[in-house]
Amino acid sequence: MQNLDYRVVEQAIEWLRDDRTIWLCTVVSTFGSSPREPGSLMVATADGRHLGSLSGGCVEEDFLARLVDGEYQLPAVIVRYGASDGGPENARVRLPCGGILEVLVERMAASNENLAHLREVLGALGGEKEVERQVSLTDGKNRLEPAAATGPRVILDEGEELVRMRVGPVAKLILAGYSTVAEVCANFAISLGYQVVLCDPREEVTRDLNLPGEVEFIPQLPSLYIASPGTCTPSTAVVAVTHDPRIDDLAMMAAVKTTAGYIGVMGSVRTSQARADRLRRTGGLTESESDRIHMPIGLDLGSKTPAEIALAIMADIVRVRRGRVPVNP
Repeated sequence: MQNLDYRVVEQAIEWLRDDRTIWLCTVVSTFGSSPREPGSLMVATADGRHLGSLSGGCVEEDFLARLVDGEYQLPAVIVRYGASDGGPENARVRLPCGGILEVLVERMAASNENLAHLREVLGALGGEKEVERQVSLTDGKNRLEPAAATGPRVILDEGEELVRMRVGPVAKLILAGYSTVAEVCANFAISLGYQVVLCDPREEVTRDLNLPGEVEFIPQLPSLYIASPGTCTPSTAVVAVTHDPRIDDLAMMAAVKTTAGYIGVMGSVRTSQARADRLRRTGGLTESESDRIHMPIGLDLGSKTPAEIALAIMADIVRVRRGRVPVNP
């Protein structure tokens, strides 16, 4: 799985297994400009080895320099970057556009308890349901609890001196069938940190596939894979871009029965209307189910080439994942 935060937790577990103390850093909140959202992770060791990021450069450099110098020996502490005030726990690093970044820094010694905790976190990232990770700022104790149905990704409860972080399935893109557009979508999605799965049973189409190594290829009818229990979560996008109704229609019929957060199929406005009618008439979809399907798929960018179409698709997936309304609804 190529998701950065997933790989951070994997690396943290590996270092703990090697009997090394680690520092797990989590972005708690951002104000102004910041390239990493709350909940983003970085892990480091006392000699400055690290994986992940907090801001894109300046914050990491400052943190690692201080870590190598012996700072951050408390079990858990909130560090503020970009703050105008001082203090022993404040690193005075100026962020772009006057931004402010708050980071939870946890010092985790190699222990069975910490290993078990991070293995559970890794399971949540690769699983089906969100959990809430809680860290006490007084003693660094951590635990996992069931997550509320909705809410911010990270909450700093200053009254209880507790940080609450939602941990859940990483973003996943299921490509229902191969096409040149699907191939470009896969490359875009990988760069965005998505887990990418391509399903296609057509041997004549997939015989000479040359996909990036991070893409999981499953030679199966996409609808069967999509319908498998636990395959789709609210962090999953299902995309059909083959122009083959035998692939696309069945994938849509399966996807609307899941909790997938984005479902879309390629086609013109005219083709999409015909497909919507067909799915209701012969596929048995209700109006609310067919309304879940983005058809035509993607943002209206006037796209013509496979790369432009894929860009429009991935941009729309990101828009929906971030809860933004269309520019021209």
